[in-house]
Amino acid sequence: MKYIKALREGERVNEIFLCKHKQSAVTKNGKPYENVILQDKTGMLDAKIWEPDSSGIDDFDSLDYIAIVGDVTSFQGALQVNIKRVRKAKEDEYDPKDYLPVSSREIDEMYEELKSYIGSIENPYLHQLLNSFFLEDPEFVKRFKAHSAAKSIHHGFMGGLLEHTLSVAGLCDAFCRQYSILNRDLLLTAAMFHDIGKLEELSGFPANDYTDEGQLLGHIMIGTEWVGEHIREIPNFPRKLSNELKHCILSHHGELEFGSPKKPALVEAMALCFADNIDAKMETMKEIFENEPEGSTKWLGYNRLLETNIRRTSK
Repeated sequence: MKYIKALREGERVNEIFLCKHKQSAVTKNGKPYENVILQDKTGMLDAKIWEPDSSGIDDFDSLDYIAIVGDVTSFQGALQVNIKRVRKAKEDEYDPKDYLPVSSREIDEMYEELKSYIGSIENPYLHQLLNSFFLEDPEFVKRFKAHSAAKSIHHGFMGGLLEHTLSVAGLCDAFCRQYSILNRDLLLTAAMFHDIGKLEELSGFPANDYTDEGQLLGHIMIGTEWVGEHIREIPNFPRKLSNELKHCILSHHGELEFGSPKKPALVEAMALCFADNIDAKMETMKEIFENEPEGSTKWLGYNRLLETNIRRTSK
């Protein structure tokens, strides 16, 4: 299989891809055509079907796996495929793992590392709360391992939520070694819970798109309510501890304009906000650089999340 990342202008492509999106459109001259976005685990690529009613163009929909024949061209500096023939692929013709972006790290290995953080939590109430999600709920564990942390901004791949959560927990653990004022049990518990609402905010792969619940409530509110439900099932869980944990989750985006219902009022909430921001931005830089040749120091343009023009560091 030749992946999208390896395609070059002028090539004829004869491969199977995931149809991430399909939309009918009309040219300025009133001629119908189809906009298609192709995906595999290395990225996405625009494609066009200029003669959708011609022979060899079979019916298919978004999120179908499709076998295409087409030519790789360039339009306004970006590659695209002009599709000449297309059909829905049969299930035995493809492996979904080749088409869904996935963490470069071993997922089960990451989960064992996360469990080691859970094992280090000394507060019995927080320890029991973590166990109720990450050890005692097989369905939650299955979804958490496979889910992304975002639609497109950072960690938008299978295992991305786990990778991001583990990174944030690791940063918070480092903060605790540096700053003795931090309550480690509270901070690490909040780190492991801070984005669990994304399991409901975003649908699973291959769609990986916002759900109705995600659009209406957002992952911060969803996650806080979910944690609250489990807390109520633990006898005598301290009310003050419950409020402090929920505050950390509610405020982890730091600012009201970034979606947090509250700004950080506890030092642990502030530390969690910084750790989340650090990991999101470092991963964003990493993902940008992955699409650039090694050693290149050309300016890559303005990035909306980072709010700056960026390039690689020179050797």
